[in-house]
Amino acid sequence: MSLPGGSGPARREGHMKGLEGLHVLELGEMVSAAYATKLMADLGADVIKVEPPGGERARRRGPFPASGPHPERSGLFLYLNTNKRGVTLDLDSEAGRDDLAALVERADVLVHNYPRPHLEALGLSYETLSRSRPELVMCSITPFGLTGPYSGYRAEELTTANAGGWAYLSPGASEQAHQPPLKTFGHQSDFQGALAGASAALAAVMRVRDTGLGEHIDLSKQAYVASFLESALITQTYIGLTATRFGRRGLNPWKIFECSDGLIFLATIEQDQWERLVEFMGSPEWAQLEVFDSFAGRLENADMIETFLQEWVSQWTVEDLYREGQKRRICFAPVLCVSQLAEQDQLTERGFLVPVDHAEAGTLTHLGAPYRLREPWWEIRRPAPRLGEHDEEVRAELVARPVETRRPAPPTAKRGLPLEGIRVADFSWVWAGPFCAMHLAHLGAEVIKIESEQRPDLGRRLPIHVPGQAATLDSSGYFNQWNQGKKSIQLDLARPEGIEVAKRLAATCDVVIDNFATGVMDKLGLGYEALRRTREDVIVATISGYGESGPRSQYMAYGPAIGPLCGLSSLTGYPGEGPRELGISLGDPTAGITASYALCAALLARQRTGRGQHIDISLWEATAALAGEGWMAYAMTGQPPERVGNRDAQMAPHGCFRCQGDDAWVSIACATDADWAALCQVIDPALARDERFATQAARKASEEALEAAITTWTASRDRWDVTHALQAVGVAAFPSFTTADLESDPHLDERGFLTRLPHAAVGERTHAGIPWLLAHGDDGVRTPAPLLGADTHEVLGRVGYSEEEIARLEAAGVLR
Repeated sequence: MSLPGGSGPARREGHMKGLEGLHVLELGEMVSAAYATKLMADLGADVIKVEPPGGERARRRGPFPASGPHPERSGLFLYLNTNKRGVTLDLDSEAGRDDLAALVERADVLVHNYPRPHLEALGLSYETLSRSRPELVMCSITPFGLTGPYSGYRAEELTTANAGGWAYLSPGASEQAHQPPLKTFGHQSDFQGALAGASAALAAVMRVRDTGLGEHIDLSKQAYVASFLESALITQTYIGLTATRFGRRGLNPWKIFECSDGLIFLATIEQDQWERLVEFMGSPEWAQLEVFDSFAGRLENADMIETFLQEWVSQWTVEDLYREGQKRRICFAPVLCVSQLAEQDQLTERGFLVPVDHAEAGTLTHLGAPYRLREPWWEIRRPAPRLGEHDEEVRAELVARPVETRRPAPPTAKRGLPLEGIRVADFSWVWAGPFCAMHLAHLGAEVIKIESEQRPDLGRRLPIHVPGQAATLDSSGYFNQWNQGKKSIQLDLARPEGIEVAKRLAATCDVVIDNFATGVMDKLGLGYEALRRTREDVIVATISGYGESGPRSQYMAYGPAIGPLCGLSSLTGYPGEGPRELGISLGDPTAGITASYALCAALLARQRTGRGQHIDISLWEATAALAGEGWMAYAMTGQPPERVGNRDAQMAPHGCFRCQGDDAWVSIACATDADWAALCQVIDPALARDERFATQAARKASEEALEAAITTWTASRDRWDVTHALQAVGVAAFPSFTTADLESDPHLDERGFLTRLPHAAVGERTHAGIPWLLAHGDDGVRTPAPLLGADTHEVLGRVGYSEEEIARLEAAGVLR
């Protein structure tokens, strides 16, 4: 029935779960609000989910077992709603609204994904609630945010994937110019927005407990998607180059290859990995050619490399090549179907697959925790609620236990960020760890990046530089994007004196983050057990490809290998074609924001218990947790979903349609028959009378003809004309945004997402900023990314080093 999130028994005597005592109210439908509150419920929060009398939309979504649709057997609903209590309320009735008001009074946190008009009609705008509940934390997770030019737009998952620029980049390295942008399988924008919203919400609860002042997190999923596009947006704003899904990767080889019995992914990021690959292949004559000696040469001759490599790879089985390549520290990863996740010893030994009993759906295996915890808070205590299952129980509680008198916000409470006063030691590099630490900085933490010119962060070395400016370790757009808001100290960890400085610094920090290979921090004497001897309540997050335990913990992984490993690549692709890459290295930002959420939960729990925590985040598990819809289809039917491109299991039309212009597309999704009728009035009223398209089922059966009819209309029109015409009648439509579109988007600009702070090395450049707005905190990134070592003296001085000691360390070469 349940499995703890870490080692040890499910509950230690006298210890509460991390978020026990936190009351959370969930309003909305489908994925974003539900996943945000599932994250909290799985760590012990009391989450009450409100549904209309007929149930929310996810109950009708599926996947369903072979017996057919049933509101208690939707795989998506079952996965999203573990550990919650469910109540049904008719919000069109006075009694239902009264019950809702009582639930709001009881809640510490309100999470919703309602559009603003619906929220205001229920009297639930933050402006209204905060007058009587100044301590309430409200998290709004909506497609475009609650303010700005697009705030009233209708949207589905397809819409936000395109509006945020992700779909235009997918599939990565495509060679087929006629194919449209591709949405990654499932509801990935929703999942990602949920993780970010839940992180910010828990951080805000910390401030409530200190000051009594609540917060409103107004999160835009479009902005959040635009915030994790790897190097694409920065390449646009630094170099003026618009990234696309076509062409070659800048680093080669990087590709899915065919083994004798399946597919395998390979990426070589560093020069030494290429050299080890050549040695592994037996140093063939072709690989000795001078043109392959450099990154540039391998890019220019990628076709030749891939031809030779494919011939060599085809002689191996997937498992043999995976095992032998990893022995040599080469990033090979099998392209797994979700059905193969259950066969992976790494996942099973880390307890990632969890059986859950449900009164209607029976016993089903769920995907488990996206992290492992030393203090074992994570547990499936109950399955998803049946419709109205807890109506009487919750109403009885409201009568028996009136809301306690709440402490109003004191007059001295000032605007501020939730994590102000929290100090973070950031030992991480490249993307996953820096992405995590950057979000903590966005929330107000003081983040100190520990780095060295002896082995500089790969992000500082990636060649994304402003043309005409000298390339230095301070000028890479990649580093400058993912390290905003931080401080930098130089410290050579290869020297014993450097380790001692690092230990002294870490002892003053609340949080320590790293994403080195498994075991590196322990060898340096900076692992969790060593750090907690100095500071018992320290919270440590360790991010790695496979996790710190298990038979494959020593395997290496980069973010792009995780889509293949977790099953998302196999679920993503055009109909009739094979698995595809996801357009970005999804494993990195997913692990990063998952770590950010877990750290905020641990900080909140420490505020109550005084106890620290060790968080072990695996890129594989963090990302696989977001493939729940595909996994549940397999768990319920024995078969994974088919690859359907941009099509949907139920909605039709649902896709990207060509418009006027070079590679110009618009996304269109009709969720209901009413949406279809509205679309027909704009395109051609005769379509509404066509029997092939009369019902949702009929449209699905005639999808090719349906898409051809719509393309005939869109192909001669500008994508914005299509968008405006369809949004005017309430149909979800939006252009497939490029990075150039994002850089100049008036909506993102109005919401302050596009950040333009002066930087000493590169001047004023546009960066992706913070995807949410706060009611009581200053919005916007506070400082640009730091110059290498710019804060060394200031930070070490505050840790207790005198100027004489700092000068001695500098002279000895420790601070370099």
